[in-house]
Amino acid sequence: MSVLATMTPTNGTTTTAKADPRALIAPTSIKETGLPEELLVQLLVRTLYTVGEVTERTAGEIMKLPVSVMKELFTLVQREKYCEVKGHGESLGVLLRYTLTEAGRNRANTYMELCRYVGPAPVPLHQYIDMVKSQPVNSLTIDRRTVMAATEHLVLTAGTIDQLGEAVNSGWATFLYGPPGNGKTVLAEAIGKMLEAVGGGEIFIPYAIEVDGQIIQVFDPITHIRVEIPQEPSRSLIEAKVEKDTRWVLCKRPIEFAGGELTMATLDLSFNESAKYYKAPPHIKANGGVFLIDDFGRQLVRPRDLLNRWIVPLEKRVDYLTLHTGKVFQIPFDTIVLFATNLEPAKLADEAFLRRIRNKIYIADPTPERFRQIFEEVCKKKGVPYDNDAMDYLLEFVYQKYQLNMRSCHPRDLIEQIMSIAKFNGVPPTLSKTFIDRACHTYFFVEAAEYDQSMGG
Repeated sequence: MSVLATMTPTNGTTTTAKADPRALIAPTSIKETGLPEELLVQLLVRTLYTVGEVTERTAGEIMKLPVSVMKELFTLVQREKYCEVKGHGESLGVLLRYTLTEAGRNRANTYMELCRYVGPAPVPLHQYIDMVKSQPVNSLTIDRRTVMAATEHLVLTAGTIDQLGEAVNSGWATFLYGPPGNGKTVLAEAIGKMLEAVGGGEIFIPYAIEVDGQIIQVFDPITHIRVEIPQEPSRSLIEAKVEKDTRWVLCKRPIEFAGGELTMATLDLSFNESAKYYKAPPHIKANGGVFLIDDFGRQLVRPRDLLNRWIVPLEKRVDYLTLHTGKVFQIPFDTIVLFATNLEPAKLADEAFLRRIRNKIYIADPTPERFRQIFEEVCKKKGVPYDNDAMDYLLEFVYQKYQLNMRSCHPRDLIEQIMSIAKFNGVPPTLSKTFIDRACHTYFFVEAAEYDQSMGG
């Protein structure tokens, strides 16, 4: 059974439905979980060992499995004499209280040496693959209105807006390149907003997946932002009894960042030698969303080596990961990869690789007109009065005089400098010449103009 339902639109074609919590039905037996029985038994015994006394319900809440599955598991564990019933809870027959026996504690120690993972039961790899395929990032349609709404806090040219929209709709990798400080990172965040704004902007992420008996943690509370599932009134007694598979979390499409700390090892499974389970690499956590490699070319690893690692994933939309046992498995690579750099792409990669990055967007320095516009927007946002004469002064006596390049980040940074200076001196922030001189002196390392020590200029 597919983990996501499909719907048939009026034109008769079949498309993937928006992530719908009603489509994820909880398993009713161990077999329906798709997991090895032994893995679930070990997980339950470790849960008893870690938590102590539990009921079928509390253990199910930890393992994200329904009571029907927990009953079956407790029966197996009792049969092996690993646990015993200590008494009844609040409701006779439903909330039996279980604890480990001496044999169970000994077995738990053995299981803890194999793996210390305690938490939500994983989903099998094949279910994860089906889920990723059912909610692909390139299935979304991003129109001009969506792009403009997501970038309204920025001041972009019409050409840049068009290129962004086209790149996101393609779902393929994109090079964002150009001088530093012009918002390449902010654009990545804006792309994330575009994905959120359209139908299908929410996806299901598993807490963990199981591969060859090994557990790989996928859900990351920093990367994956939960979406609350509204409680719908039941229309029938039958519907009220249908449980959802809570091993999956409904989330916004993720945005994962990696910067100068990125290495070749980062792109492989991370095995915790102490806990004996894995954590997914960042590009897998980004499945269904955006993966930004910031400051590309300034990592510890050589750009060419890093790019060679990406050739197959970018071309085939799959990656190959290796367990410490030597088992190699295929996993979906369904993410919009953004390479943000202030270096020339041609100096970082050869033609063969650049061909696989189908979108190249140059983020240029702002023109004087755009720079003024950005400055005015920042002033409005920060509550600082905008002054055209002050801008004339800034451009002529700072940027032109010292031959400085205008960057899109400068308005925000300079206004914040001015606000700090004003706060220190106990006066309202304004675009006075004195404030501008002082802010530019500390920001650009240019020599300060003479200014009134009272800060009243």
